[in-house]
Amino acid sequence: MNYQELLCNNIRALRISNNMTQAKFAEKIGLSVEAIRNIEHQKYTPSATTIDAICNNFNLSPVDLLVPTISDDKNSIIKAINEKLKGCELVELNSINTIIDVIHKTYNRRN
Repeated sequence: MNYQELLCNNIRALRISNNMTQAKFAEKIGLSVEAIRNIEHQKYTPSATTIDAICNNFNLSPVDLLVPTISDDKNSIIKAINEKLKGCELVELNSINTIIDVIHKTYNRRN
């Protein structure tokens, strides 16, 4: 997992979910618009000071910025799962398949 990519994508998602332009976000955090743009394009990894400023302004912990976002788009989720499956060995794929079967059975019993 690329933590820089995850961190930068989550910062961008945070800005967008708060309906903020890069300029408004930069002002709130105390950075330049160019710095925010570079973070969002993964040209620059935010410093601990920048992460603290983001967390303090949005009532988050640093860990929140490293947790993958959950998508509500089925195609995006399937694409992400397929990418992860490509790196799995046969034994892992069999285990994943069994887990999926258990999940399906559990949800079908509830409905």
